[in-house]
Amino acid sequence: MDIHVADGVGSGPTELAAYDAALADAGVGDFNLVTVSSVVPADATVRAVDTAPDLGPAGDRLTVVQAHAAASPEDAHETDSVTACLGWATGPGPGLFYEADGGDADAVRETVSTGLGAGRDLRDWTFDREETRCATVETDDSAYVAAVVVAAYGESEPIA
Repeated sequence: MDIHVADGVGSGPTELAAYDAALADAGVGDFNLVTVSSVVPADATVRAVDTAPDLGPAGDRLTVVQAHAAASPEDAHETDSVTACLGWATGPGPGLFYEADGGDADAVRETVSTGLGAGRDLRDWTFDREETRCATVETDDSAYVAAVVVAAYGESEPIA
């Protein structure tokens, strides 16, 4: 199975509208997302892509791990941007994802790195590759904004 990791940013008149726009920018806005915890199956290959490929019909269920950061117009007075990061550690067997978000991109990256390290320490698995993907969006005093990084597991499936 391929797991596609894509990121997106968006803005809108509400927090949900901004999130929807960010998902659309990442290529997964037309699916019903089912978020799972952060284990990469042993038979999966994680691929970073600019935008998610065609993963099936609109309205289907898509299994994901996601990092999501959002800011309101009021937040623009407190911070210049928000960042969502998703990191992964993989090897010949199972792997891990770890997600974080916040207003300081360097701190968010460090949180992901620390979290992946803690997750590796908990498991007797072999890890030989680690990557991180981040999305940052500038805050806006006239709109809600959102940033997402989404790992989409395989292709979508019908809900019923």
